[in-house]
Amino acid sequence: MTGKTRFAVVPASYVLLLRDTERGGTEVLLQLRQNTGYMDGHWAAAAAGHVERGETAEAAARREALEEIAVSDLDLVFATAMQRTAHDLPIDERIDFFFTARSWSGEPRVVEPEKCADLRWFPLIELPTPVVPHEAVVLAGLRRGDLPALTHHGF
Repeated sequence: MTGKTRFAVVPASYVLLLRDTERGGTEVLLQLRQNTGYMDGHWAAAAAGHVERGETAEAAARREALEEIAVSDLDLVFATAMQRTAHDLPIDERIDFFFTARSWSGEPRVVEPEKCADLRWFPLIELPTPVVPHEAVVLAGLRRGDLPALTHHGF
């Protein structure tokens, strides 16, 4: 490969808790990020984080949900894989695994108040602003019902 620099892909898993409302709509649980150094002040998936070495994407999603919002026994459904780039540093090459869950054990709560300023349910049709941009792409696809298995952001 002449002239090209190889990069390492950083994997992450996201958990979007969904619930149906009495009015017939769907709500998603989002957290307001703070003091993380990335997209602070933006609304984001209730639980998300890097996949650790030797860990599957599903195991990472379950671990993050327990660590960040104190829920377990998630009925995870794969939603999409997103390849994204910021066209800058090698660490900016990402693959994100998004999962939804409509059932779990425990009541979602803020476990890491230093990183999460708020945790709230929002109708998929009335999301707060701002939402982390690449996550907004996934939420829009869920709202429309046309989220493809593979998505891209930043290209």
